[in-house]
Formats: sequence, C-alpha cells, structure tokens
Amino acid sequence: MSTAETPSRQEVEELLYEEAALLDEWRLDEWLELLTEDAVYEVPPTDVPEGDSRNTLFIIADDAVRIRSRVKQLLGKSAWAENPHSRTRRMITNVRVLGVEAEEILATANFTVHRMRYESVDTYVGRYNYKLVRRGDKLRIRERRAILDNEALRPHGKISFIL
Repeated sequence: MSTAETPSRQEVEELLYEEAALLDEWRLDEWLELLTEDAVYEVPPTDVPEGDSRNTLFIIADDAVRIRSRVKQLLGKSAWAENPHSRTRRMITNVRVLGVEAEEILATANFTVHRMRYESVDTYVGRYNYKLVRRGDKLRIRERRAILDNEALRPHGKISFIL
C-alpha cells in the first residue's frame, strides 16, 4: 500500500471551500463528484460525538449508496422538509492537515452552518473530520464526519439537509 503525500493546508482549504459552496448552492450532484466511490458521511449523536456507527445510533451514518439516495431525495419533490430548499451559509475555519495514514490524508476544520427557513435561523456549530485521498491530481473525500457542538438539535430535532 502506498503512502499519500501530505497536501498543503491551502490545497485542503480549497477542497473544503469548494464543498461548502456546492452545498450552500444546492449543487448536490456536483458535490457527489468530490466524494470517492466508497465515501462515508456521518453525523454522530451530540452525546457520543466520538462514537462508532457500528454500535451507536447516529443522526446520519451513510455509505456511498445511501449518500447518493439522500441526494436524489433532497433534489426531488419527496423531501418535504426541504421543499423548497433551506438557504444555508457555511463558515469553514481552523483548517488543519493532521497527517497521513497509508493513502488517507487526515484533516479537520471547524464549521458554523446557518440554516434559514420559514423566517427562522438555526445555527449548527462543530468540527468536520475528513479522510481524504488523492485521485489523479485532485483530493477527494473518502470520509466526512460532522461532529456537532450543539447540545441538542433544537427546535426541530433533525437535520434534513447535508450538514
């Protein structure tokens, strides 16, 4: 197994900023192109942020098939909680490249996501943990974990968009 070369923080930031823009603009099909074929997207529970989705009930624990299904549903008319789509604005900060394990590049960033819907604003604060891999000359997302600092999901108790 080869070892990945550590990318610059700027290269990782560019990927994360592109991802944030695609998600805020609801260009979810293009967002899927940033993911690997075996991607994982997880949002652990607020009371067990370092939990394992194999033995802890996660808010979201999607493999690649479920991610594509989620995107199809969100872009269709069947996701009533997001029809019409929420407006979101993501702030990505404190991007750090933590190191390399085999071919995976470990990175983290803090986030704030503001979700505007029906004259109310919900704010989600936390940290993204990423496992990235290089595909050709581009970085791709193999694993994306959104760890919330929020103590609870108020007022709605759910996340109906890609966090």
